Amino acid sequence: MGTPTTESARSDAKRNRVRLVASARELFAARGVDVPTRDVARRVGVGVGTLFRHFPQRADLVDAVLAESFEELVALAEASLAEEDPWRGFTRFVEDALVLHGRNRGLKDVVETNEHGRTRAQAMRRRLRPLVARLVARAQEHGALRGAFTPQDIALLFWGSDRVIELAGDVAPELWRRQLAFVLDGLRSATPTSLPAPPLTDAQLRRVGAKRGRTSA
Repeated sequence: MGTPTTESARSDAKRNRVRLVASARELFAARGVDVPTRDVARRVGVGVGTLFRHFPQRADLVDAVLAESFEELVALAEASLAEEDPWRGFTRFVEDALVLHGRNRGLKDVVETNEHGRTRAQAMRRRLRPLVARLVARAQEHGALRGAFTPQDIALLFWGSDRVIELAGDVAPELWRRQLAFVLDGLRSATPTSLPAPPLTDAQLRRVGAKRGRTSA
């Protein structure tokens, strides 16, 4: 059994961890996962060393902060698969995921690249990929989505709409929905046109995502 001093130290450490996660959650949502760790610590009133004792790497902090958001995104994909209309399921996932992105820039950063997070973020990506692939396949099997569209192209939808959210969010918060509506109309199989370029491979998608993360920092 620990001494009162030991118990007090443990309680302080536990409180600091909770406060650090809360601080990072707010800052990540507003500014993205690249927010300086000193800003997270300063908001709580502790030193950066205290933060690193709890979270040795930024990726550890990302996992802790965004765990609930990861689950929310996976649940969204599962709910979209439950839609009776495959096209509605596909568009619902894209639209609702973008709503989450707009609300939480940290989640957007993790979803759009493979550069952030650790075990939980990687697990979220592994769980999400087959769900997204099934959403795409269902819509294509139903004859609603163009056959040339691939699950990797989902990232392109996100990148384009997220950029509109980023630039116009404080002026016209719903503008991204207009832009997305044009894009989704172009994805319907009833109006196909010849595509000028092939889809990205997984390797190419990782390279583009990493480059995007560096240029937006």
